[in-house]
Amino acid sequence: MDSLQRRYIPSMSAMRSFEAAARHQSFTLAAKELNLTQSAISRQVKEMEQIVGAQLFRRTGREVILTRAGTRLAADLGSELDNIRRVMMRAVSAGNMNSTLRVATLPTFATLWLIPRLPDFFKKHPDIEISFSTRLEPFDLAQENFDLAIHFGQQNWPNTQMRKFFSERMIPVASPTFVSQQNIQTIKDAKEAPLLHTSSRPTAWHDYLEKIEFEGRPYLTGRYFDQFSMVISAVEASLGIGLLPKYLVEKEISEGHLIVIDDEELVTANSYYCVTPIDQEDDNVESFCSWMIEEASAADS
Repeated sequence: MDSLQRRYIPSMSAMRSFEAAARHQSFTLAAKELNLTQSAISRQVKEMEQIVGAQLFRRTGREVILTRAGTRLAADLGSELDNIRRVMMRAVSAGNMNSTLRVATLPTFATLWLIPRLPDFFKKHPDIEISFSTRLEPFDLAQENFDLAIHFGQQNWPNTQMRKFFSERMIPVASPTFVSQQNIQTIKDAKEAPLLHTSSRPTAWHDYLEKIEFEGRPYLTGRYFDQFSMVISAVEASLGIGLLPKYLVEKEISEGHLIVIDDEELVTANSYYCVTPIDQEDDNVESFCSWMIEEASAADS
């Protein structure tokens, strides 16, 4: 870091003092929180004002009010300090950063499939910790500093190694109450039953009904939802029949909350992949990807 950069970067104590004073709108409360004197807070804020070149607080008697410049800085600085706190908490909880895998994953996949299986992974690999962040689209693995990503879609992520661990298989499901009320034995009994759609799979019902040669059934009618988790809740509430990835509803089916309406599955053109930088060699990453492939194989069998 050169002298010019140092000139415009305040001390951590000055940043913390300003952030606390801005959050409390009080030098007194900031001093109490940080276990400093009020005059120390005032000095730290003056340091920040000298570096920024603008007044950050208006002082009216005992009160301090953020200026426009202070408000902008407080918003940006607060989020950055939160990021630093999260980074340090992850480092402390992991103990050894070298053994912590940084994984970017899809939120629904992580919640409904991956996390319930993690106890088995930690039992087999007690020395490996995992830090999860959610991502929905491909990104630069190296730039965002992830060890691996879980990707849904095509095998088209450049400059990476992509290992498929399962295809997307969609099945029609409904609640026992709905099946009883509608007197449904197979999907072809559901000529008038509402279909539940997921916005990210707008043609799924069309493709499925075409595959089973169910003609004359309107496939675009029904209720639309943004997330698979919402469709699952709607199915459980007997709002209609959902066409859902098999892996997402394994638990609900096994516990009797949902019933598979037809054994015919729709295998889509998309799959789930473990994605790593193309030149990466890491035993922990290999262990995690291999474990996921084994789990997916067991679930598919």
